Amino acid sequence: MKLKNLFAAAAVAAGLCLTGMSAVQAAPKMPESISITYVKSPFNLQNIVMKERGMLEDAFKAEGVKINWRVINSGAIQGQAMASGDLDFSAVMNTASVLMAAGAGNPIRIASGVGHPQKIFAIIGKPGTDYSIKDLKGKKVVGPKGTVLHLKKEGMTIKDVDFISMDPAKAMTAVLSGSADAGLVAAGLIIKANAEGAKTITTCEGLVEPNLVMAVRQAFVDQYPEAYERMVATNRAALKWIREHKAEALAMGAKEQGISIENAEKLYDWSGFYDVLTEADVKGLAADQQFLIDNGMMEKAVDVRSLILPGAMK
Repeated sequence: MKLKNLFAAAAVAAGLCLTGMSAVQAAPKMPESISITYVKSPFNLQNIVMKERGMLEDAFKAEGVKINWRVINSGAIQGQAMASGDLDFSAVMNTASVLMAAGAGNPIRIASGVGHPQKIFAIIGKPGTDYSIKDLKGKKVVGPKGTVLHLKKEGMTIKDVDFISMDPAKAMTAVLSGSADAGLVAAGLIIKANAEGAKTITTCEGLVEPNLVMAVRQAFVDQYPEAYERMVATNRAALKWIREHKAEALAMGAKEQGISIENAEKLYDWSGFYDVLTEADVKGLAADQQFLIDNGMMEKAVDVRSLILPGAMK
């Protein structure tokens, strides 16, 4: 009888042990930390709101996951950091940068939408000029690599101008000083440049459809699928909060950008915030990829649909 009881106790203990193991196995695997960019320009309100309100920190508080915010403004450098594993998410990346990274074999994926900022990207001419796009042929144009899509409506390519790659702030300085004929700038820089006599030659409106997205390295998605889904959900919750608390969100954005509420409202209207990608975005990626290849900024074509994670389109 004692032997029978001993076997019964052992069976119960084994069952409890297995139950405990199952519970451990069922728990989501979470990283110790998650690194994500903090890029407030051109007017990345979701990024600003997520950081200012501590939304990601709250989302991962129960698991003790640390959120590391990284200020990396260049899409190319963001791509390099993701390739090395030093960066998990880009809160805001231009799809041109995603495409160029993918073409170079960097496994970056689109996790969610951020904005369709047609008016927020512009080419400005140096003070005292009144250029058209055609007038820029042979002239010095400065700005971020991959953002010269404005040229294609006039049948021009990057080879038709003397293009020098630099970040938007430096591009504006070069144009205002007269050391460059035109520059590609964005958001508050457009407003500032216009105020100092640099006319807007054109925005993207009616020419191309720039797309800003949240991007993630594929290895992170594979290793931490629930953490990836929670990051996307939090980003989308930030947009929902912005729409429901617009005045408060604009105040946050104006403070971070160092601009007036009036200009923050203008940038908000220019930004075209969204979260779920559509088939139109897929077509836009394909068109942009062809432009990048034609202009020698991307050597190898990729399957653009494969760059978009399923959750990004629902």
